[in-house]
Amino acid sequence: MFSIFKKKKIIPHVRLTGIIGSAGKFKQGMDLAGQKKILKNAFSFKKTKHVAISINSPGGSPVQSHLIYSYIRQLANEKKVKVLIFAEDVAASGGYLISCAGDEIYANSSSIIGSIGVISASFGFKDLIKKIGIERRVYTAGKNKSTLDPFVEEKEDDIKRLKSIQLELHSDFIKVVEKSRGSKLKDPEKNNIFTGEFWTGASALKLGLVDGIGNADQVLKEKFGDKVEIKDFEKQKGFIAKKLSSSIKNPLDNLANVLEEKTMWQKFGL
Repeated sequence: MFSIFKKKKIIPHVRLTGIIGSAGKFKQGMDLAGQKKILKNAFSFKKTKHVAISINSPGGSPVQSHLIYSYIRQLANEKKVKVLIFAEDVAASGGYLISCAGDEIYANSSSIIGSIGVISASFGFKDLIKKIGIERRVYTAGKNKSTLDPFVEEKEDDIKRLKSIQLELHSDFIKVVEKSRGSKLKDPEKNNIFTGEFWTGASALKLGLVDGIGNADQVLKEKFGDKVEIKDFEKQKGFIAKKLSSSIKNPLDNLANVLEEKTMWQKFGL
């Protein structure tokens, strides 16, 4: 006898949002330690065969980006689950690296996608401290311990050393993208896919960086029917974290954190 009641399809859904890595003294950025439990719970949900992950991040720490990417793939392989990634406003740099953990990647036509590259930015203050009469004193054990000190003249060897590290990190990033997207990528060299350039979701689709256009609700209904239920797995903010974030003693610390985060988002016009 067949049941007249068809079981409702339930899809676990995790949202990963914000700067990746440390985001300031009183604000925790997105890292593996903070997301590990929620990801594990989503992939362990009953007998699910699909997990949806929405990403909205301009990037950040290459290490934390890679750790989150690797953990998602680890869970997917262990549980034999397909991962559906949904880019929101932006999935760029480390945000796109995490997106590569998806078996399929979707984006809004106006999402910002890509920025497959590595960047390091700082300031030079050597003329400023001379002007205001400050003498800098630094003592080290190890000739390269003060590499790229912003208060002294740049050294060619320091720049070469930094560039070498950046090239290694960039190579790792490219390998992740190539492994994830494979033959879907459309002529990466000709289309500058690995140069740090970024595109809209519509253009990213043409380049093979994403598989389709649409948000989580829309795509999941198309795949699994109108009655699909999306179960959100969200990280709750602890009592102490709430208190700290609402009682910052030094407003200058808060201002610096806000400006740094806003700069990362504004790079992509947000």
